[in-house]
Amino acid sequence: MGALGHFLEREGVPTAQISLIREQTAAIKPPRALWVPFMLGRPFGAPNVPAFQRKVLRSLLAWCERSSGPVL
Repeated sequence: MGALGHFLEREGVPTAQISLIREQTAAIKPPRALWVPFMLGRPFGAPNVPAFQRKVLRSLLAWCERSSGPVL
């Protein structure tokens, strides 16, 4: 997703991704990434907790308001 994010950003489309492995994301340097400390396969946290999952999604979308990157 990181490389695709750079391409889309050049076209004027803001991007943001969720990162489960901080070191890998830091190496790729995507335009915007929200690192979360959850287990692999659960980027929005535990299942069946919609209020918390919405909070994670809102945090991710808030990164799109930042005009410059990379932001992790």
